[in-house]
Amino acid sequence: MPVSAHYVLTVLIWGLTWTAIRLQVESAPVDISVFYRFVMASAVALGGLALLRRLPRFSARQHGWLVLQGLTLYSINFLLIYRAAENMTSGLLAVVFSLAALFNAFNGRVFMGILPTPRIYPAVALGVTGVALLFWHDLQVGNATPAALLFAAAGTFWFSLGNMISLKVRSEDIPLFAGNAWAMFYGAVALGAWCLINGTQWMLPTAGVFWGATVFLAIPGSIVAFFSYITVIRTLGADKAGYATVLFPVVALSVSTWLEGFVWSGTAFAGAALAVIGNWVLFGRKPKRAGNGQTSQTSVRFKESA
Repeated sequence: MPVSAHYVLTVLIWGLTWTAIRLQVESAPVDISVFYRFVMASAVALGGLALLRRLPRFSARQHGWLVLQGLTLYSINFLLIYRAAENMTSGLLAVVFSLAALFNAFNGRVFMGILPTPRIYPAVALGVTGVALLFWHDLQVGNATPAALLFAAAGTFWFSLGNMISLKVRSEDIPLFAGNAWAMFYGAVALGAWCLINGTQWMLPTAGVFWGATVFLAIPGSIVAFFSYITVIRTLGADKAGYATVLFPVVALSVSTWLEGFVWSGTAFAGAALAVIGNWVLFGRKPKRAGNGQTSQTSVRFKESA
C-alpha cells in the first residue's frame, strides 16, 4: 500500500474516533475506558499473531524500547489529553493537539538530529490557524484553566516523544505490527497500574454502545490507524506525519454534521480550507532545476512505502 493511502487512512480513522471516544466515556470513567481500549487492541493483535505463528521473539533491549513506546503512545499521552478535556473545550484541545507536527519537528532535531523540512513551518501556521477557525465559536465561549492547558501541551509533547521512540524501534529491527502489539500491551499494563494507584472505580460497562465504541477504538482506531501512522513516520518523517493531527478535526466535524447536526459557518469553511492548503504546502509539488537550465516539476507529494 502506498504511503499516501496510509496517511489518508490515519486521518479518516482518527477523525471518526472523535465520536467514538465521546460515546465510550459516557458509560465509564475515562481511565477505565482507555484501559479497555488497549487491553482489547493488544489482545486482538497479539492473539492474531500467535494464531498465525508470526509472533517473533524479542530481546530484553527490544522489549525495553517497546515499553517506552507503550508509555508514550498508548497510555500516558491519553491520560494527559483526557485530563485536559475535563476543563477545556474540545475546540481548544484540538488546536493544542494540532501543534504535534511542530513538536515532532523540534523533537526530531533535538533527539534524532533530523533537520525538519522548511515547509513544515508555513504548513503548521496555516493548519493551526485553520483548526482555530474551525472551532472559533467553541474558542469564544469556552475558557480553559492553566492546568488544563498544561495537560494538553504535555500530552501533545508526550505523544510527539512517542513518535521519536517509534523511529528508534525501527532502528532496532522490530517488525512494525508485532512491535505495536507489544507496545499496546505495555500501554494497557501501565493504564491498569494507574487505575489501581489512582483508586479508579473498576466497572464492567453493560451498555452496547460502550463496547461498540471500544471495538472501533481498539481495532480500526488503534491497531489499523497507529500502524498506518507509524508507517508514515518511517517513510516521510515525523514532522510530515504529524500534520495528520491538523486534518483529522476536519473529518471529525464532517461526521458531526451528519450525526449531531453541526452547522458549518463561513469561518468553519475558511478554517477547513486553510487546513487543506497547509497540507498542500507541505506535500505539494515544487520546481526542480533540470540539467539544461529549464525548470521541471517533480512530485514530492508522497513517497511509495518500501
